[in-house]
Amino acid sequence: MKRSAVVIGALLLFVACAWAAAQEITIGVDFSTTGPSASLGIPNQNAILLAPHVLGGQKVRYIFLDDASDPATAVQNVKRLISQDNIDVLIGPSVTPTTIGAIETVAAAKVPMLTAGSTSRLVLPMDAQKKWVFKMPPNDDIFCTAMVDEMARKGVKTLSIIAVNDPFGESWIKIITDETAPKGIKITSVEKFNRDDTSATAEALHAMSSHPDAIAIAAVGTAADTPSKALSQLGYKGLIYLTGGAVNADFIRVGGSAVEGIYSPSPPVIVSEQLPNDYPTKKTGVAFLQLYESKYGPGSVSHYAGHAWDATVLLDAAIPFAIKKGKPGTVEFREALRDALENDIHNVVGAQAVFNMTPDNHNGIDQRGMVMVQIVNGAWKLVSYPKY
Repeated sequence: MKRSAVVIGALLLFVACAWAAAQEITIGVDFSTTGPSASLGIPNQNAILLAPHVLGGQKVRYIFLDDASDPATAVQNVKRLISQDNIDVLIGPSVTPTTIGAIETVAAAKVPMLTAGSTSRLVLPMDAQKKWVFKMPPNDDIFCTAMVDEMARKGVKTLSIIAVNDPFGESWIKIITDETAPKGIKITSVEKFNRDDTSATAEALHAMSSHPDAIAIAAVGTAADTPSKALSQLGYKGLIYLTGGAVNADFIRVGGSAVEGIYSPSPPVIVSEQLPNDYPTKKTGVAFLQLYESKYGPGSVSHYAGHAWDATVLLDAAIPFAIKKGKPGTVEFREALRDALENDIHNVVGAQAVFNMTPDNHNGIDQRGMVMVQIVNGAWKLVSYPKY
């Protein structure tokens, strides 16, 4: 009798554990924690390491992989997470090139992807594949509007562009060209360099040769330091603007005094403590900044960390809708989660943006998710912010 009771108890425990496992949501995480994009991927991952293990009232587990900043590896990682780990949702990749390759894979498997890649082409124009992609950084036009408005306020009439030679750079060349024309700002030259180049002296010389009022550097992470340092070494005295892809501590660390005074648009988390108390993301931004820097040290936060964190904020809001329509581990749940992100959640306040996604807008960030900052005495300082 006792033996039967033990057997029954063991069976009940097994069933309970199996039921609990079935209810657990599996989140795949692919970031570039090594390679040229590591200054973005490391804060991406650091944020998720701080994330709750209960989202939307459901237990979640995270499975982490590093794509080494390589698009082919990113695709392999995503295929592994889908086929071996049966993930319900993917957070990542970190940048545009690694995300582009993964879109076809997640769409075929019907797995929602919340990417930290930045260019608008990841979600626009919307199509059958991109409907599975949701983008955490603001779209290019949100960054560019803030940057070009600041140029206009400073009387910039001529502008040279130095862009990294990849999809990020190509996207930014187009958006800057489109947005400067109505402001009467003339593009005098466009120069390109490779992400892993150790020098951009030739490109800097060509950009300076037309004597522009300002130079815009379209590159992400510490790759943006290469042309920044070249301009400093050549004695360029005009204004320098980043496109937002290098607003982190590593850019200042690598650039040192050469990057002092540079301007950039940025999601507001990095200067959240400097924002007015009634700014929409002040409270959530400060809370995340303090949580992150208590773990990783003063000055360590970046908007790349904020992008990853806000992915978990959106999932926290969307999961309660999805769980009503399907069990984790099923295509029904994944489809319901995708639908909830697109249709059911509104005015979700993250660490650095207020999200309102729609079927045609899988970014959902307005101009409140963007401020202008400048490097002053080796730190990011708030310059301006939009009306709210």
